[in-house]
Amino acid sequence: MSEKPEAVQRPVSNELETVLGQPFRVLNDGFVRVVDYMGTDDSIVQAARVSYGKGTKRVSEDRGLIRYLMRHRHTTPFEMCEIKLHVRVPMDCWRQWIRHRTANVNEYSTRYSEAIDACQVTPSDQWREQATSNRQGSGQFLDPELGKKLTSAEAKLQQHARDVYEERLAAGVAREQARKDLPLSTYTEAYWKIDLHNLLHFLSLRMDSHAQSEIRAYADVIGKEVVSRWCPYTWEAFTQYRLKAMFLTDLEVQIVSLLSRSADSDALAVAETADWLRREDGRLLRNRERSECEAKLEQLGFEIPWKNAD
Repeated sequence: MSEKPEAVQRPVSNELETVLGQPFRVLNDGFVRVVDYMGTDDSIVQAARVSYGKGTKRVSEDRGLIRYLMRHRHTTPFEMCEIKLHVRVPMDCWRQWIRHRTANVNEYSTRYSEAIDACQVTPSDQWREQATSNRQGSGQFLDPELGKKLTSAEAKLQQHARDVYEERLAAGVAREQARKDLPLSTYTEAYWKIDLHNLLHFLSLRMDSHAQSEIRAYADVIGKEVVSRWCPYTWEAFTQYRLKAMFLTDLEVQIVSLLSRSADSDALAVAETADWLRREDGRLLRNRERSECEAKLEQLGFEIPWKNAD
């Protein structure tokens, strides 16, 4: 005779339940909202211990286990949680988003339906110049007076593109062809389902200060408004051990260790051996690895030993 099945209760995040379906506004007309989810912090603990029920009775032990898993990059237990989001996002931002191929996606189709009549608008004080140190990033904000002209031209371009699109539809042109000249600022919508492990990887990249501002705005909302409510212990650990943490390479560990002992000349020798200090006309040549090390040293409060070296 088979044993009677043990009753199982679905894990519920009370904090997340309060915002199910609620749109969190992003940019001028975008949003993120939670449609459904599976699992909570308890599910991660349960999977890690390969046990049933809620895991340990002491909450502090559950929190400690999650922190241990995050510190030591034991990722599988975090895959036990999944979440489904409904997002409204500009197409150029969505291009970056969809590069994360670890989710299940169903996007609004402009072959079946008319394109969403909304575009991402850039405020006059939010136009950014091209970064000089990063070929794919932004630099400082442009003069707002120039920004007013750019925003005005943007509005005219977006309206013209929409008018042309609607003229084509009215003339009987197929939707799949009529859409081809719509700007990348046009909003699209999608359902995006992903497990917590891969979501945290998405957030670690897209909440980074080097990520494009627009997608960072979405990542901030997902992290701070959604994940923090859904799995608070995981969010706390992720913030402390990933988001605000620092990774040091072997060379950087050597340099930091030497600088902490005031062995600046030895640290300089390490940089020389690593071929970080090539010069041309007396100036240091650009070296990305060295620049990354410099940023870490400044954050840690160390003087950069080669900055004033002859």
